[in-house]
Order: sequence, then structure tokens, then C-alpha cells
Amino acid sequence: MGRPTEVRVRVPASSANLGPGFDSLGLALGLYDEIEVTALPSAGVHVEVTGEGAGQVPCDESHLVVHAMRTAWAAFGDAPAGLRMRCRNAIPHSRGLGSSAAAAVGGAVAAAVLAGRDPSLERETLLQVTAGMEGHADNAAASLLGGFVVAWEQPGNTSARFHAVRLDVHDGIRPVALVAGVESSTKTTRGLLPEFVPLVDAAFTGSRTALSVLAFTRQPELLMAATEDRLHQGYRRPAYPDSADLVDSLRAHGVPATISGAGPTVLALTADGTLPDALDLHGFSILPLPVDTTGAQVEIA
Repeated sequence: MGRPTEVRVRVPASSANLGPGFDSLGLALGLYDEIEVTALPSAGVHVEVTGEGAGQVPCDESHLVVHAMRTAWAAFGDAPAGLRMRCRNAIPHSRGLGSSAAAAVGGAVAAAVLAGRDPSLERETLLQVTAGMEGHADNAAASLLGGFVVAWEQPGNTSARFHAVRLDVHDGIRPVALVAGVESSTKTTRGLLPEFVPLVDAAFTGSRTALSVLAFTRQPELLMAATEDRLHQGYRRPAYPDSADLVDSLRAHGVPATISGAGPTVLALTADGTLPDALDLHGFSILPLPVDTTGAQVEIA
């Protein structure tokens, strides 16, 4: 495809875990970060950020998108001497909507294009780069591929370590993100998880994870049972008590709901995009989001 000097990448947000599928299930959502990158003939990195994270994230070599590009070029080669990058961010940071995975995917895809590669033919390498940065593939695979993904890691494999399969989401599912006004750290919430869980809870969660594949793709009427979890959400409750209470309230009103990723955003899996009137949504912003079906999209200047 040649080596263009400019590329624009649009990357969707994602919700991971979806209840029981810890580090293994992900859903791409129609909220997007856009990254424009120009290769420069002389050394230097110039970064401009608008929207989410503006004035808070670094605007130099340490920017996450730049780091993802450098990591991808280690695999693809052909790095340009310098970069100029503009980021227009709509995905809230540290809210459980996959902002870091979207940044990694956007940077890696842009790097592939600027190296003269076709991203649609390099998805395996792109998944290894982006999931490797995250430490798990659920968010990265959803942002890269779109739709509903089942992701897994193959320890000890000398080739591909991360894997993912994309599936189409049933058109009777209308997600609504209830975005918390406070941030949450993935590192902190992971620190609340126990090293061991009771066998009965592991078996329960395994059955619900398997059921989720059917519920998200063919039988959304099973979502209430399929989104039950005993593996991680209960242990993380002290990190986001208001979000956990909202999940309980939604489910009590018949709406399948989970913590989105590491939280504190709540994901409601409605049939029509509406929520019960009786909910206390103080401290949350209501954000109806379609399922993204395409994943990362590229426009070459």
C-alpha cells in the first residue's frame, strides 16, 4: 500500500468483563477517539490533545499513543524520523471504557499504516502489540475488531500469546453507559482481588461466561443470568460503592447491568436504550451508546 506520510485513525471505546468474563469478554462501543499522525523528516515529537485528557496527559514522547507507535514499529520497522500528532479524545479516562486500550490500538494502527502495512492484514501483530501493552486482550481486541469479542491468553506460546474471536452482537441489545463523575485505577481495583476464590464461585462464573456468548449474540433475553458474576465485582465493591449500588438497582428493576471494566462506569444492557424512571443517577452521566461493529478505522491523507 506504499508508505503514506499522514494517517487518521478512529478508535472505539470498549467495555470489558461484561460481568463474569474477567479479562476475556469485551464489547466495542460507539464513542470514539480520533488520532491524526504526520510523519516528519526530522527528529522530534509534537503532540496536541483536545477533549478528554487535555492538559493532563503528556504531550511528548511519553504520550501513550506515541509509546504504542514505538512499540508497533519495533515489530514493523520503518519508523519515521519525527512525528506530529493531534488527538481528539471523546473516551473518558480512568472510567472503565477502555481509553488506554483505544490509545494503544490507535497508535499501533497508525504506525502500521506509516510503515506501509495494511492494518487489515496485520491484525495478529496489532493484537499482540496492543494486548501486550495492556496485559490482557479484552479491551484491545474490542477496539481493534469491533463487536463482541472473546479473548484469551496462551501462556508459554512461542508465537502468538494473545488471541481473540469477534462475534456479531444481537440487534436487540442497546447499551447505555452510566459514566461516573469520579475516576478509578485499574491497578487499585485489581489489588482488591483475592488470589483464590471458592470452587463453587469459579464454577458459577464459568457457566455465566459461557452463557454470555449465547446471550450477546443470539438470545439477549438471557442477559440477566449471563451477566451474573462471583469472581471480581463483589471484591471490588469498596472501590466504587455507588456504582455497585447502581448495578444492584438496575438489576432489581429488570435491566441487566455490570461494572464496565475496572469501573466506575456502569453498563446497562437495555433492549431499547431507555432506563427505569425510579433510578437514583446522581453522580452519573447517561450516555446511550450503539455497539460499534467495525473497530479501528483508517483514513489515509
